[in-house]
Amino acid sequence: MIRLGLTGSIGMGKSTTADMFRARGVPVIDADAIVHALYRGEAVGPIEAAFPGTTVDGVVDRARLAAQLAKDPEGFKTLEAIVHPMVWQKEREALDRYRDQGADIVVLDIPLLFENGAESRVDRIVVVTADEAVQKARVMARSGMTEEKFRMILSRQMPDAEKRRRADFIIDTGLGMDHARQRVDEILEQLRAKAE
Repeated sequence: MIRLGLTGSIGMGKSTTADMFRARGVPVIDADAIVHALYRGEAVGPIEAAFPGTTVDGVVDRARLAAQLAKDPEGFKTLEAIVHPMVWQKEREALDRYRDQGADIVVLDIPLLFENGAESRVDRIVVVTADEAVQKARVMARSGMTEEKFRMILSRQMPDAEKRRRADFIIDTGLGMDHARQRVDEILEQLRAKAE
């Protein structure tokens, strides 16, 4: 079973690309979705202990947590030490399930794949990219987004050029969704041809 890492900076179209893999019957393990579930489950206690006042009614309040992290960026290391091992465990459980179901390729959608050193958890890497102007327009159109918030997010992400340099495959969503779908098909074809 091939573990295909999918990553890309904010606003590049990674989630849309993940949906394209799903549409072709390829299972996708979404790291962000796992984190969201953990913020309503087993991560609540440890996060409240490390960041008092960031949970409400037994759920991590992302806005409160973000506000604390904005004041103390060093807190990201503490948060990652809590959450990452939990995410990796859920990821392993999902991979085992898909392997048992006979999947030949599974996509691991990991936004900070390079930043968190997750290359060792995948066999090949797809980087989703787009022109800087396209990226900024997409991100600034999001509800509640500000220039400052956008800059803070980018400061925690590896530059797009470096991600592309490290990629096995690149999908440029700035060239349109038809182009992106075609690239998804080509990537799957290449991976399956090599596996035969």
